[in-house]
Amino acid sequence: MVEILLVVLAVVVIGGIWFVSMRNGLVRLNIRVDEAWSDITVQLKRRADLIPNLIETVKGYAKHEAQVFENVTKARAATISGEALADPTKAAEAENMLQAAMKSLFAVAEAYPVLQASQNFLSLQAELSDTEDKIMAARRFYNGGVRELNTKIQVWPNSFFAKGLGFVERAFYEVADLAAIQNAPQVKF
Repeated sequence: MVEILLVVLAVVVIGGIWFVSMRNGLVRLNIRVDEAWSDITVQLKRRADLIPNLIETVKGYAKHEAQVFENVTKARAATISGEALADPTKAAEAENMLQAAMKSLFAVAEAYPVLQASQNFLSLQAELSDTEDKIMAARRFYNGGVRELNTKIQVWPNSFFAKGLGFVERAFYEVADLAAIQNAPQVKF
C-alpha cells in the first residue's frame, strides 16, 4: 500500500515538474518571438527614418518626378503603420509596396549622374543597404523563434495543454508576392 502511494506520489511530482518545465519553455519562446518582432519593428522604423532624407536628396535633382516621391512616401507610411507593426502578414504586404516604390525611386536616381555622385546620396544609399541587411537578419531571427514556438506548441503532449494555457501559434514573416522580391532592387552608378 505504501509502495503504491509512493509510486503515485512520484508520478504526480514528475508530472508537475514536466508541466512547469513545459510552461516555462513556452513562456521563454513566446518572449523570444516578441523580442524578435520588436527587433524587426526597430529596423523598419530606422529605414522609414532614412527614406525621407533619400527622397529629399533625389527631389533636389529630379523636381518633375512628384508621383514617384508620393508613392514612396505612401509606401513608407504603410510600413510603419500600427497595422503593419502589429501583424507580420500586414507588414509583408507593406514591404511589397515599399520595394516596388523604392525601385521606382532608384530608377529616377539612375537618370541623374550628378545625383549618383553626390556624397549625401551615396551615404544614404549605404545606410539604407545596411538597414535592409539588418531587417533581413531580424526577419530570420523572428521566423526561427516562431518555428521553435510553433513546434513546441504542436508536439505531443504539449499540444494538449499549450492552447489551454493561452499559447497560440504565431505567423511567420513571409512575403506575399514572391515575384516582387525575387529580383532585388539594383542600384547602378
